[in-house]
Amino acid sequence: MGQKIHPTGFRLAVTRNWASRWYATNGNFASMLNEDLKARAFLKKKLKNASVGRIVIERPAKNARFTVYSSRPGVVIGKKGEDIEVLKSALTKIMGVPVHVNIEEIRKPEIDAQLIADSISQQLEKRIMFRRAMKRAMQNAMRLGAQGIKIMSSGRLNGIEIARTEWYREGRVPLHTLKADIDYGTSEASTTYGIIGVKVWVYKGDRSATGEAPVIDTPAEEKKPRGPRRDDGKPAGRRPAPGAKAPAARRAAKPAAADKAGE
Repeated sequence: MGQKIHPTGFRLAVTRNWASRWYATNGNFASMLNEDLKARAFLKKKLKNASVGRIVIERPAKNARFTVYSSRPGVVIGKKGEDIEVLKSALTKIMGVPVHVNIEEIRKPEIDAQLIADSISQQLEKRIMFRRAMKRAMQNAMRLGAQGIKIMSSGRLNGIEIARTEWYREGRVPLHTLKADIDYGTSEASTTYGIIGVKVWVYKGDRSATGEAPVIDTPAEEKKPRGPRRDDGKPAGRRPAPGAKAPAARRAAKPAAADKAGE
């Protein structure tokens, strides 16, 4: 059976950009990647209630710049900017270089795939029926401009003994179209029966690719002139080659003409 590729990785360098943007030599790559992973895990735990959609990490000239996209920027900043200063000092220890933190607000959290997945997982942990949570999220996304959404939940849904997978879709979700702007997010709900996984795909419309090939105009094919027509209006058939036998109908007509001449 066909399996689904990661929508973001499939579109990298076409319509999507990387979440970590820096260059490293072969000797430094592993250590820098490990620092990124530790920083992301720290921010995910620290900003659990801040509705963080994604985090972009850049490393310009012996510095590190974090851009946090959140629908609740006030929770990240804190009173008089106290919380963000604590974040900066903790991230500086992890990264080993001076850190700058920028906060970007998510205007429409209802169509952000990661925030939708986190919201559904939080509702599942509060024992809300999974169908109700999924359908409510789909209605809100379509109402605020999404062209399509698909939500899938897997695990011991409603506490049944045998785990299963259920999904709902509304609108279009073209996963094979590279120019399609597909937002993808995952989350896990820790319930008393076990972990329930939530996946969300949101289709926001088409986006022009960065490396589009130029369109080459090809001349239209010239129409061939039509062959001569017979007196009765039907197109003339192909003439037999010299020495070839005539068709059976024409051979049968010749003896009849000879009999009439004999009479």
